[in-house]
Amino acid sequence: MRIPLVIISLLGYVCHLSSATALTYKLQAHETACFFANAQEKGLKLAFYFAVQSGGSFDVDFSVVGPNEKTILEGTKERQGDFVFTAKEQGEYRFCFNNEMSTFAEKMVDFEIAVENESKDAKLPSKQGTSPEQTSALEESILKVSRDLSTINRNQKYFRTRENRNMSTVKSTESRIFNFSVMESALMVSMAGLQVFIVRFFFQGARKVTIKTALG
Repeated sequence: MRIPLVIISLLGYVCHLSSATALTYKLQAHETACFFANAQEKGLKLAFYFAVQSGGSFDVDFSVVGPNEKTILEGTKERQGDFVFTAKEQGEYRFCFNNEMSTFAEKMVDFEIAVENESKDAKLPSKQGTSPEQTSALEESILKVSRDLSTINRNQKYFRTRENRNMSTVKSTESRIFNFSVMESALMVSMAGLQVFIVRFFFQGARKVTIKTALG
């Protein structure tokens, strides 16, 4: 029973090392939306991921601003991004998306903000009868599992983004084909009506000439 208790304790410790917020936000045209993360001390790792799932050309402007109003990251017309940086100042960090480039297109943005504490000096939870070597090996294994899960999570986000963009492209192509087909049908009907009108006009003109000739 002791080994499972140690594993559970280490899992709780690893989860305590990081906090994350994953959201999906619909960014309106000409809108700027900001989200915030608080670094309680210097040296924490801040991870920032985003991907435009649908809307326009699948791009957005973004910026990351520190507590001292200094711009840490920024980009224009980016489709997605994955960044990790160290908090050099304690305080609130601002993550903003800007869609002022779009006249009417809404953008669906998936993003995640995570604050991670990678300090190795923290005291690990342990149980009586557990050796430090055993605890260290379990810690390394759990941290490896955590890294592998993060990799899987990022891959899932990447494939989800590709799927959403491809689906959006398919829907847009389908809509254009439908509109073109309607326009083509309307044009064909109009041309047929115009041809009927022209033929009737010629026959009516020829009939009038024939009647005048007969009467003359």
